[in-house]
Amino acid sequence: MDILNKEHRGAKYFTYVILILLAAFMMIPFYWMLMSSLKHSHEVFAIPLTWWPNYPVWSNYTDIWTRIPLVTFIGNSAFLTLTVTVLQLLTSNFAAYAFSKLRFPGRNVLFLLYVSSIAIPWQAYMVPQFIMFRAMGLVNTHMAMIVLQAFTAFGVFLTKQFYDSIPNELLESARIDGMSEYQIWRKIMLPLSKPVLATLTIITFVFTWNDFLGPRIYLMSQNLWTLQIGMRMFVGQYSSEFALIMAVATVSLVPVLAVFLGLQRFFVQGISTTGIKG
Repeated sequence: MDILNKEHRGAKYFTYVILILLAAFMMIPFYWMLMSSLKHSHEVFAIPLTWWPNYPVWSNYTDIWTRIPLVTFIGNSAFLTLTVTVLQLLTSNFAAYAFSKLRFPGRNVLFLLYVSSIAIPWQAYMVPQFIMFRAMGLVNTHMAMIVLQAFTAFGVFLTKQFYDSIPNELLESARIDGMSEYQIWRKIMLPLSKPVLATLTIITFVFTWNDFLGPRIYLMSQNLWTLQIGMRMFVGQYSSEFALIMAVATVSLVPVLAVFLGLQRFFVQGISTTGIKG
């Protein structure tokens, strides 16, 4: 028995070592980006490669704010990302609750048709969608991006799968007590949905924050541009300023990292557990 326990512990420690090495390997590009942002531009690709700058150039992080209207770009990205994330959480939750816990004619067919839209790439209907938005006068407005991303079939599917794991008996008891469907959703379903909400928040936030193609198509005015378009403009104007480019890239990564670290506990919980806890 002791031999088996030792072998089990040895295999577990070996797995931990492999995972730590893989994690460290995955972090190398981010570490190199961060260190490069603290160098002079001519030192970024110098041979031999240096993993730590001899004299960190902290002024890189102050210079980038004066080269382009970075504050405007970050503000636009933050506004769009937060708005789209909140709307997707609301629409996905309401739709998922209806598909999972309510009974109405054609529910399964409607859900199947809605979820099937995930398989259709955006490029397939990008042009007719742009024509429709232009006819509605939404081109070159932030409202175009909000309307475009406020609803997501993936979010509905993900949330519905979680709602399906919650016993219907719990909801029937609430209905007998006189609670309306909205009260059931707000007081019962919503508190139980923290894991799936955290998962959907991370996915939506990262996708919207890093979206380049959508804003590039619909936003023409520079004062409406998001950070990703601003970074492309920065690279075009200062293509040889590698350290400054890395500094801008590092700044763009901070909000995504903050959201993930803040919600990772619920994110892991959403993957490892489902349903209600006793």
